[in-house]
Amino acid sequence: MGRVRTTMGAAALAVAVAGLPTVARAAEAGPEPLPTYRAADGAKPVEGKPSTADAPELVAGSVYADKLGPGDRVYRLVLKQDQSNVYVSAVVRPAPGTKVSYGDGIEVEVMTTAGRSCQGSTGSAGFGYDPVPISAVGVRWGVEDHECAPGGVYYVKVTRTSAKGSDQGDWPLELRLQREPGRGPGGPTAAPSAWPSGAATLPGTEAVGRSGGTGFNDARALRSGVWRDELRPGQTRWYRVPLDWGQQLGLGAELASATLTKAYGSASGGLAVSLYSPYRGLVSSKDTSYDGKQAGVALEKTPPVSYENRFTSDKDVQRASIAGWYYIAVTMGGKVSEFTEDATPVPLTLRVDVSGTPGKAPAYKEALAAGGFGVGAQDREAAEEGLTAPEAADAAGNASVMRVVAGAGFGTGTVLLLVLGGWTLLGRRGRGATSA
Repeated sequence: MGRVRTTMGAAALAVAVAGLPTVARAAEAGPEPLPTYRAADGAKPVEGKPSTADAPELVAGSVYADKLGPGDRVYRLVLKQDQSNVYVSAVVRPAPGTKVSYGDGIEVEVMTTAGRSCQGSTGSAGFGYDPVPISAVGVRWGVEDHECAPGGVYYVKVTRTSAKGSDQGDWPLELRLQREPGRGPGGPTAAPSAWPSGAATLPGTEAVGRSGGTGFNDARALRSGVWRDELRPGQTRWYRVPLDWGQQLGLGAELASATLTKAYGSASGGLAVSLYSPYRGLVSSKDTSYDGKQAGVALEKTPPVSYENRFTSDKDVQRASIAGWYYIAVTMGGKVSEFTEDATPVPLTLRVDVSGTPGKAPAYKEALAAGGFGVGAQDREAAEEGLTAPEAADAAGNASVMRVVAGAGFGTGTVLLLVLGGWTLLGRRGRGATSA
């Protein structure tokens, strides 16, 4: 191969030299902003009201986008008397650097038209040291709470509490409604008498790289194993693990050494790990300080996922009561930037252990999948491949197209022609949309 010669004229050289200070200024400007939370695709805009008057309706199976300042926002539900449970999750996401305190948080309450809170319906979540996304869940129990079991109108009240010195602005709010169908005849009605317990035995194999997402909607799928990622101060990475009926989850997270800018420093809550249920309710959480050298936490092993767990008085057991995707949020505290190089990511190691043989689901009147629950073959495949929910949806769509192609008996050349033809058509449409 011959050499390629390049030349630069005086004018071009002048432009290049003139650009050097700009590059230097860009380098001095600091690290790139942290990735922002990916909102749910297709979320419907909604505006909650400060009271029940004119409260907008929320429909099960949908996701909504609103904004929430300090105080209350009220929404309306119209539910059937079908023994189903309806979970209303509220996720708030303050911007990085927003000032929050331990007294700040959100609460979600489901109540009757008479203003009575449904039994066991209220869920809350609070901030630790950092303005990370948090989720709280309100529930309408379709069997256990006789007063809220009848069909009709109910209200959901989302309340944000904020200390005087904390940020008072509006934050993005994501509302998701999931419906768990009623159980069939002979379904469980009592808490389990015992379950396998004890500390998880976490794997020690070589780590495999998997980059976490920005929130619930693009969390990276994991299975049992050791996984490698990286974090910057103030950043949260999100993952998801499918847990079927009868399965347990053991989880540990470690931060390696950072590039120190001071001889000594320490951040309380420098490493925090939270585990959420398939309906976005907090299952457990734990944090530890980080001095820029090494830190690690391990969550208690979850009880086996069981419908009966919801009938116990132990809150830690109650939350592992339905099969589906369980979400993991790992945060490096923003204060770590005070004694480490903010722009240099720190290696993160996750150790995941899913134990137990998948069991049979309890008898439901309808399929669980419609509500976003349960574990199917595609979920296991997504965990194996490390796919986010959007990536898994794309993969399923591509597989569907190929099945149609195969069923029609098209050859590879025909498929390529169809794809190229589609690209050409999209290109023409795009040019037509932007032409003067």
